[in-house]
This record gives sequence, structure tokens and C-alpha cells, in this order.
Amino acid sequence: MQLTKSLAKNSWVVHDARVGGVVCVVCGRALRPLFQARGYWVCECDPCGYRGLDYRPSCDHPARVYGDSYFLGGGHGYANYFSEAALLRARGRRYARLMSRFTASGTVLDIGAAAGFLLQGFLDHGWRGEGVEPNARMAGHARGSGIPVWIGTLEDFHPQRRYDLISMIQVIGHFMQPRQALESAAAAARPGGYWLVETWSFHSWAARLFGRRWHEYSPPSVLHVFSKEALRRLSAQYGFSEVTSGRMVKWVNAGHVASLLIHHLLPGSAVGRRLAGLIPDRIPLPYPGDDLYWMLLQKSG
Repeated sequence: MQLTKSLAKNSWVVHDARVGGVVCVVCGRALRPLFQARGYWVCECDPCGYRGLDYRPSCDHPARVYGDSYFLGGGHGYANYFSEAALLRARGRRYARLMSRFTASGTVLDIGAAAGFLLQGFLDHGWRGEGVEPNARMAGHARGSGIPVWIGTLEDFHPQRRYDLISMIQVIGHFMQPRQALESAAAAARPGGYWLVETWSFHSWAARLFGRRWHEYSPPSVLHVFSKEALRRLSAQYGFSEVTSGRMVKWVNAGHVASLLIHHLLPGSAVGRRLAGLIPDRIPLPYPGDDLYWMLLQKSG
């Protein structure tokens, strides 16, 4: 069952979850509405530590939400994704070094690969890699650099091989059909292989400080937010168990930070847009929040 707001009566009414209702991705319970963010209801399953939107993505969702403007237009996306190429590649190298503590370099499938910058960091450390990316322009850029990237979503991806590592860096919150996506991710991993997931926690002080203006309450781009416990429980349903988890310093360009802050704190403000234009784009800054975490999970052999 689910709760959905009735506009006519300004109340909450019950609907059957089987007709596309909003339920917990982890356990299937009806979600409890918490608050509205940018006109969308953010709902919660408190026992699981999962939050999701009262929103049903249409088939054109990836093209509408993750089109070129997501990578170049600021707002909830990037002010200039290409300007962060070096930072993303370095991030990929740091994750490759992390993985070297657990396995020799092998094959990696990068989900949400965009232009392939982070994946290139793995390739720098001897991994052999491919990617999945719904934006054709970004995938084309990766292909032009010699990195094979399949155009589409993970939900529609049918792996022809199995990989040693599936990397899902800041992408699990964007899945339209997370269970279908994770079924594909599980099928793509070899027995004993790994999922490397980086995502955001609403249990952090940063999320509590900003409340409903926290940057990850960014509909309709971000559809899901998982606590560590929710991610563990969900992954276990696909045969994966946690190996370790932690935080890694994330470097971003100043222009990206300014764009996000203005989008969330001064939405639609002409003054905000002018202020963002005054900040040099390519100055790298360490992300100071405690809300970003990674988790390494291994598939049962």
C-alpha cells in the first residue's frame, strides 16, 4: 500500500502499491511522507533507513533530467562537467588504489560513466574497463577517447560478460527502477566480484543542518537516499555483503560548489546567478561535508 496526497481534499489517501505506488525499495512497505522539496514529497521508511520521492519516472526521464544541461547548465547538475576531468580522473585513481587492498586489477564496469573521466582513473591503474551512460553526448566523448561506453541505463543493460568490479559512484540515487538496476548489476558481477558504491547519507550532520534544503533533496534528479543500513540490507538481497566502508575526500571545482549552493539556497535568483558567475570555475576545493560515504560489497561465491 502507499500514501498519496489528494489535491482535491488536501489529505492523504491509500492506494494499492501494485499499481505503481511509492514503497520502500528495501522492504516494500508504504513510505511515510516527511516534507516537500521543490514541489515533490520526500517520503521515508524509518525501519529501513530509506528515503524516496513520491514520483514515478516516465520513459523519457533520463533524456529530460540527465541531458546536456545536467552536465553544462548548473543548477542541480554541473556548471561545467568537462572542467572537472582531472579531478574525476584522480578520484578514479584513488578508488583503484583502494581496490588494490582487496583484489588485483581486473575488469570494471562503471555505471553512470558520463565522459569516462573517473573510469580512466581505473584504467591508469591497470584495470580494463567499460561504462554505461544514458547521455549520448557524454558517452560519445568517452568513446572518442578510446573508452567503450554503452549508451543507456543500467535498468536496460544486459551484460554479455561478467566483471570483477561494478562501480556505482554517486549513481544509485538516480536509478529509475533501483531493484531492476541492481538485478542487472548483480548479473554483471562474477561470483566473488565486488560492488563499489558511493552515495549520500541523510543521517549526516550536513543533511540535518540543511534540512529540506540539503543538496541531495534535488528532485527529480535524485530519486533515492540510502542510509548505510539500508544499502547493506538492499545489497544482501542480491547476494552481496559489506567488506568495508568509509569516506574519501571529494574534490570539486569552486564553480560547481557555487552553482549547487545557489540552486538550493537562492533558487531562481538572478542575483545568485550573477554571484555564481563571479567565482572562478577551476579552483579545486575539498568537499567539507560528512554526508558522502562509500561502501565495498562482495558477491557470494
